[in-house]
Amino acid sequence: MIGFGNLDLRLPGWGFFGSGEPERSRPAARSGKAGGPLSADISFEGVDGLELRVARWRLDEASEHPPLLFFNGIGANIEAVAPLAEALTERGFIMFDMPGTGESPDPVMPYNPFTMSWTARSLLDRFGLDEVDVMGMSWGGAMAQHFALQHASHVRRVVLAATSPGMLMIPGDPKMLAQMADPYSAINEMLMREYLTALENADESRLARNSIGNITPPSSTGYFYQLMALAGWTSLPALPFLDKPVLVMMGESDPIVPLSNGELLARAIPDARLEVFEDAGHLFLMTHPEKSIRLLRDFLDAEDA
Repeated sequence: MIGFGNLDLRLPGWGFFGSGEPERSRPAARSGKAGGPLSADISFEGVDGLELRVARWRLDEASEHPPLLFFNGIGANIEAVAPLAEALTERGFIMFDMPGTGESPDPVMPYNPFTMSWTARSLLDRFGLDEVDVMGMSWGGAMAQHFALQHASHVRRVVLAATSPGMLMIPGDPKMLAQMADPYSAINEMLMREYLTALENADESRLARNSIGNITPPSSTGYFYQLMALAGWTSLPALPFLDKPVLVMMGESDPIVPLSNGELLARAIPDARLEVFEDAGHLFLMTHPEKSIRLLRDFLDAEDA
């Protein structure tokens, strides 16, 4: 009998188009944003067979608001969104590096939205969090949708940023989508576009650079498993049953997840509100931080009906 615990299914190198390149070395992940260390409590937690690097902000402080559980975009590490977590001083915030991203080790076995939602729920239980607001960006937006549907009794409000309903999405720029086959070229191309956008926003460029400058590429295994996690997945048939207040935020000029996907989500979800960032691309949470934080507070602090 083959013992799966003895098998190492991590990928030494891969290419969607058959390139057998060995994996390039990953830059060392940093433990803080540009200009200073994170104020978060950082720990490695073993959950459901995975070892995850977890960041927690202000969970031990009294607050009138439930903590925010954040699911990051594909290949993005904790530091990329740390400035957002640091800015929301009135509430707790928890997020983790997905397996094979940031400083979380590579996964040994594949996962999917169902299993990762259980992992996230187990993580919340570990820190005594029964109710949260949940937010996801891009790939993480799909995870946030699934988590809110699977664990509805533990979710108060939902924020979806630059995301889609999964397999039934309206596709973006074919050139950008083709580059998604390589985490290094995809991230570099995306960062170049978004960094130029950040430079055009003089009042916000410093905060934007802090976020964008801290994105590090994932491992090939981590990136591949993130891509495969959503293969064949869609939330569209279930969205009419998402009975939570939902804020959908989209970039007007997003080449990866076009605005039409946000419009689709807002139509399918009964209690959804759509906000569009003009002249913004895929990473508007990072390039337009002041508007993002203002909208988040307005939505999350609203009284429940």
